[in-house]
Amino acid sequence: MQSLGIGATGMLAQEMTVQVIANNIANVGTTGFKRQRVEFQDLLYQHHTRMGEVSSPDGATMPSGVQIGAGVELGAVYRINEQGGMQRTDNPLDIALDGNGFLQVEMPDGGTAYTRAGELQLSPEGEIVTPDGYRLIGPAPIPAGAQEIGINGEGRVYATLSGETEPTELGQIQLATFSNIGGLEAIGDNLLRETVASGTAQTGTPGSEGLARIHQGMLEGSNVNIISEITQLIAAQRAYEMNAKVVSITDEMMRASGNMR
Repeated sequence: MQSLGIGATGMLAQEMTVQVIANNIANVGTTGFKRQRVEFQDLLYQHHTRMGEVSSPDGATMPSGVQIGAGVELGAVYRINEQGGMQRTDNPLDIALDGNGFLQVEMPDGGTAYTRAGELQLSPEGEIVTPDGYRLIGPAPIPAGAQEIGINGEGRVYATLSGETEPTELGQIQLATFSNIGGLEAIGDNLLRETVASGTAQTGTPGSEGLARIHQGMLEGSNVNIISEITQLIAAQRAYEMNAKVVSITDEMMRASGNMR
């Protein structure tokens, strides 16, 4: 009886759904986090009678045939890149992206990673870095004793130095975009990495066509909707229970057939 294996594939599918939902809920407060969604697809079918097969000597054909499915499998887990809500912090080194694009940060191995999390800080050398110390690519270090730091909507970074009235420009933040955002690889710490599937990064000035504007003193929140996630969690639980019921009933039917005299 194939229903035993079919029910098992359904249980495994719902376990994966719950795992993804749990990760979404766990990151509801993570800056710049993008929720994930699971997609499934049906497995290969067994053809007992193929559609269009001749069914009689006079040439009549089967209109639909007989196909029996083998269950479900994981097709993809992809990121939904809709905009998260804006949260005001009034911290001059916090920036939020309103629109498409990613900040670029330099990794210890010299490579580049990408992020939507704009929780930035200063290193001992005055460089603008992530909470893990990865340097934001673009602006020069902030001079010691700077009285005020400004970042405008186009990504230009300014600092007002002690004894000066006019701010000094320290460089330009460039944003990166990709042909396929879903192809980026999440590596933890709010960072993503370019892959063959994502395509090569294309950089541009914030606020230009197709790219986000930067808002200083704000952060982009997670785009997780708790109510939606809980609803999906309940649906996954019910689906898991139904698949478990299929396995249980199949087992009872097999025992009944085995006990026949």
